[in-house]
Amino acid sequence: MFRLPVIAIVGRPNVGKSTLFNRLVGKKLALVDDRPGVTRDRREGDAHLVGLDFRVIDTAGYEDEDPDTLPGRMRQQTEAAVGQADAALFMIDARVGLVPLDEEIARWLRASDTPVILVANKAEGKAGEQGILESLSLGFGDPVELSAEHGEGMVELFEGILPHIPEEVEVEPESDDEHPDAILKLAIVGRPNAGKSTLINRMLGQDRLITGPEAGITRDSIAVDWEWRDREGVARPVRLIDTAGMRKRAKVQDKLEKLSVADALRAVDFAEVVVLLLDATLGLEAQDLRIADRVLEEGRALIIALNKWDVAENASSLFNGVKKALEDGLSQVKGVTVVTVSGATGKGIDQLIGAAFQARAAWSKRVGTGELNRWFERAIDANPPPAPGGKRVKLRYVTQVKTRPPSFVIFGTRVDQLPASYERYLLNSMRRDLDFDGVPLRLTMRAPKNPFDQDRN
Repeated sequence: MFRLPVIAIVGRPNVGKSTLFNRLVGKKLALVDDRPGVTRDRREGDAHLVGLDFRVIDTAGYEDEDPDTLPGRMRQQTEAAVGQADAALFMIDARVGLVPLDEEIARWLRASDTPVILVANKAEGKAGEQGILESLSLGFGDPVELSAEHGEGMVELFEGILPHIPEEVEVEPESDDEHPDAILKLAIVGRPNAGKSTLINRMLGQDRLITGPEAGITRDSIAVDWEWRDREGVARPVRLIDTAGMRKRAKVQDKLEKLSVADALRAVDFAEVVVLLLDATLGLEAQDLRIADRVLEEGRALIIALNKWDVAENASSLFNGVKKALEDGLSQVKGVTVVTVSGATGKGIDQLIGAAFQARAAWSKRVGTGELNRWFERAIDANPPPAPGGKRVKLRYVTQVKTRPPSFVIFGTRVDQLPASYERYLLNSMRRDLDFDGVPLRLTMRAPKNPFDQDRN
């Protein structure tokens, strides 16, 4: 396996960088809107262009602002992306023509060591001719003329990128997803300002994600690969996924915020383990339970992390209160792991990541048929199924049909008469006896297929 070349897309706000990014990766990964400044953190994806494979980075619109401001912090992320890239696509809007900020970006790029390919977007038709002529003054040669929205000029873009592609570098291949050493896909979710980006930056040891006091800084779901070392010093690969803060649905009116929340929910779908990050200074709120419930509905392993623990008051009562509220509010899953962390100091991060690997192991666990049915017999002996209407429900055997999440089918007669309370008893017993604490389980009842019995799905 080889390391893919890295190409960064840079330019001022609203020239079409995210549109080109989405076209190159073949899916709508980056949020796109008419408003400038939609992209804030840099986002990466695997691109394919006319037979050429590379890693592409979508960056925030470059703005000449103070480093302490949000636009200034966004610019620092763009500068970091260009620094790690093999080449940069400098995009301008051909219809608008050059503006002073384009010239400022060009001066910065000329001072960098990264090769630059000038790209004139929105070049379809005659409206872009003047802007294309103006772009020659930037000193990067003839621009690649394209339309990211309509897919025009992709062959020309390939020809522009190809001379800057370095020799491929061999790296170790990733493990199979089912293998214990495979990369752990870990999403961090929660309400706005819970400290998700700060926590990930602390894990990485660098300011990879933009942070600050402003609510809603993160918009796209950003995936970053990292290596965590366990107690034995073994490097364990982790893909950290930062997501937009999720507010109560009734409060989300802005179209862009709705897109951000939808993107965060998609990130949950692709994760293996989801960390619900709570602000320990605020405690547990109803919205946190709604987010947790959504994670469990999607069948993902869940961990609750209390962030800002270093400044929390009445820590012991707060911890016990959160655990009690989770037991009451998440009755469908018992034993969800709760850990305390601090994104500011890094305390508790090893415990959190260790718990995440354990949760994935339980989520991926397959129980042998013999062990499973021995548990099943003990559970039924300890608490026999009821006899609705005086007619006995007979449960014969159980089998595990899949993992991730663990899913089971119980076969028997009159199973459609079995009350939901007894199914909950079986699930809770399974979690306790077979080490599935905190993992969503799926249980289906099935009767023999004959005209007098009905399947229960």
